[in-house]
Amino acid sequence: MDKSSALDYINQMFPTEASLSGVEPLMQKIHSEIRRVDAEIFAAVRQQSNSGAKAKDDLAAATNAVQELMYKIREIKTKAQRSEAMVQEICRDIKKLDFAKKHITTTITALHRLTMLVSAVEQLQVMASKRQYREAAAQLEAVNQLCSHFEAYRDIPKISELREKFKNIKQILRSHVFSDFSSLGTGKESEEGNLLQQLSDACLVVDVLEASVKEELIRNFCNKELTSYRQIFDGAELAKLDKTERRYAWIKRRLRSNEDVWKIFPPSWHIDYLLCLQFCKLTRTQLMEILDNLKEKPDVTALLMALQRTIEFEEELAEKFGGGSARSQYQEIGQETEETDEGKKNNQIVADIRKKYEKKLAIHDPGAELKIAPKDSSVTAAGLNFRGIVSSCFEPHLTVYVELEEKTLTEQLEKLVQEESWDPEEGSQTNVLSSSMQVFLMIRKSLKRCSALSKSQTLFSLFKVFQKILKGYAAKLFAKLPKGGMGIVAAATGTDGQIKVSDREEKIICYVVNTAEYCLKTSGELAENVSKMIDPPFSGKVDMSEVQDDFSSLITKALMTLVNGLETKFDTEMAAMTRVPWGTLESVGDQSEYVNGINSILVGSIPALGNLLPSIHFQFFLDKLAASLGPRFYLNIFKCRLISETGAQQMLLDTQAVKTLILEIPALGKQTASAASYAKFVGQEMSKAEALLKVILSPIDSVASTYGALLPEGTLSEFQRILELKGLKKADQQAILDDFSKHQSATPPLSVAFPTAAPVGQASQVESMPVTNVAAAAAAAAGAAISTREDVLTRAAALGRGAATTGFKRFLALTEAAKDRKDSPFRKLFNT
Repeated sequence: MDKSSALDYINQMFPTEASLSGVEPLMQKIHSEIRRVDAEIFAAVRQQSNSGAKAKDDLAAATNAVQELMYKIREIKTKAQRSEAMVQEICRDIKKLDFAKKHITTTITALHRLTMLVSAVEQLQVMASKRQYREAAAQLEAVNQLCSHFEAYRDIPKISELREKFKNIKQILRSHVFSDFSSLGTGKESEEGNLLQQLSDACLVVDVLEASVKEELIRNFCNKELTSYRQIFDGAELAKLDKTERRYAWIKRRLRSNEDVWKIFPPSWHIDYLLCLQFCKLTRTQLMEILDNLKEKPDVTALLMALQRTIEFEEELAEKFGGGSARSQYQEIGQETEETDEGKKNNQIVADIRKKYEKKLAIHDPGAELKIAPKDSSVTAAGLNFRGIVSSCFEPHLTVYVELEEKTLTEQLEKLVQEESWDPEEGSQTNVLSSSMQVFLMIRKSLKRCSALSKSQTLFSLFKVFQKILKGYAAKLFAKLPKGGMGIVAAATGTDGQIKVSDREEKIICYVVNTAEYCLKTSGELAENVSKMIDPPFSGKVDMSEVQDDFSSLITKALMTLVNGLETKFDTEMAAMTRVPWGTLESVGDQSEYVNGINSILVGSIPALGNLLPSIHFQFFLDKLAASLGPRFYLNIFKCRLISETGAQQMLLDTQAVKTLILEIPALGKQTASAASYAKFVGQEMSKAEALLKVILSPIDSVASTYGALLPEGTLSEFQRILELKGLKKADQQAILDDFSKHQSATPPLSVAFPTAAPVGQASQVESMPVTNVAAAAAAAAGAAISTREDVLTRAAALGRGAATTGFKRFLALTEAAKDRKDSPFRKLFNT
């Protein structure tokens, strides 16, 4: 029974009381089943008992069988040993005969080889005396193999005699070969037609002789070939830098004219390769002496021409012997640096220096070109990278070339800046000055020229020139920025302020910002390209961080100039604000005329700036502008003569209007990516001016406490100026100042933010709020201000963004309620 209990089974069998009548039959059936199972168990136990006894009998039988098998194996082994002894006895004499046969065979073979060696040495002696080089080469190979068989018998007199004779024959062959090769190049090969064939056969002999013989022969041949070269170019006439090309023309003519003659040498010798290698080493030594012995700086024209021809010669050698063109190693500048419009005047860059010098120093030997022969597959294995084998000697003397490049780039930079229209080209989408693209284009051309000449110290020195040129370009862009006197932002940042900027100058400043951003990015890409192509020892030193810092600083200065220029435009409106008779205003009306003037200035400048500046730089400009206007508006309030309660309310309305205008600047510039954070920052900057006006609105008896609560960082002189703005006389001010001084010394300053006005829809809630609740709200706001004031100051200094203030409509709701109702919460707050 699976997964069921006995109780379930019984309940299933006897579900009702009536079914209990079947219990007795079921019990009988179960007892019968139990008896049957017991009988099966007993039968299985008896069977197992009988099987155990049978297993013991079977095991005993198997053990006996194994013992019997072991006995038979020992018997077989004994018989095998007897058979082996019998076989050895039978074969003992046969072994002796076998060893004797082996020794006889070895002796016969050795005597036969000795006969062959004697005969071969005699024949070789005859061939050597008759200069039969081809036959002697084969005979030499045979004698060498025969001598190797007698290496173990070298102490035997006859063998020693033969080895000494063979050595003498090889010396004779060597002297004959060197003697015959001394005739090569003397003109005898044309008189004696079989001389070249004889020398070709002699090369076969040299291949069989020791390797030192081959090396000595090749060395003598190369020295003989270069003897005339030394004599020609060691003289005073041709031992000059401007005659370098003739050196390479000489070896090219030599290779071409002697091509048929030098076929006598086996291809595996690579005689032309070894001759060129020796020629390069000798040429390098001579050129180093010429350069080192110059009393003055080398002429850059001659130096570059010599270097260029040297590199071209090395490329030809690499093509001929190295298995590939070396020219690709010198052309790593991308095609993207090429000019896109050759017809425009602004795109006329200085001509390639190398081509210019080629025209000045034309080639006078039209037959000096080296015809590159088909590449032999065996040459590749012996090939050498000829790059720099000669040209590297020019490296320490290329300072004049770098100076020429620097002079050329400087002149081009001056020309580009003078011809700059300070307007992007028509159709440009980047608003970048064309001179910047031209500057990098001429730098890339200069880089391409230099990389074809050198990729080590000279290229690194030129990279330093690139840094200098870009720094100079940054300085010229900075010089284009308008200059002026000192202003509020200038005093805080250390830059020139009070700058008068026209609409065109504003656009130029934006172009300078975009151009500096382009140069910042492109200079980094330039450094990456140079680091990839320059030799490894210098790649880690390639760095444009200083140049990028200059352009980054230029961007900051240009944006600050924009801020200062716009700040200067507000001078007239700020002066107009101080001329308003705030002390005699009879009612609060619409926003003042100077606010409209500020709006006109912003509407006239901001849209153009937003279209020209990237979003990140425009946001920087907005932050700086807000950081300028907020403190300036605050200080401008102190410049007013007298401010009545009505005047303060009107000025508070104007403050909200100005704040609204500043908040709408991102929308004017059509850039609202960070409008929320900007709004918080503007509210933070303008809140101090609002707090100042609220202090002026406060009653005389509570002005000191209100000033301490709303402007906890204020000074005694500022508080005195506030009393003057309220129209208090000197005698009346003294008591309030004394009380204020006592209050400041007795009580630590508490930063209490003025409670923000509720929206118009919530004005009833504000009016119904008890005075105690209003005070509690002010205290809560003060606690929040205490925790955030330090952060606000830090972030304001770093162009951060603080908390937002109330809108214009919220302010009107409270000011109207305060003006019409003397018992309003707004008025009660000032009376507490």
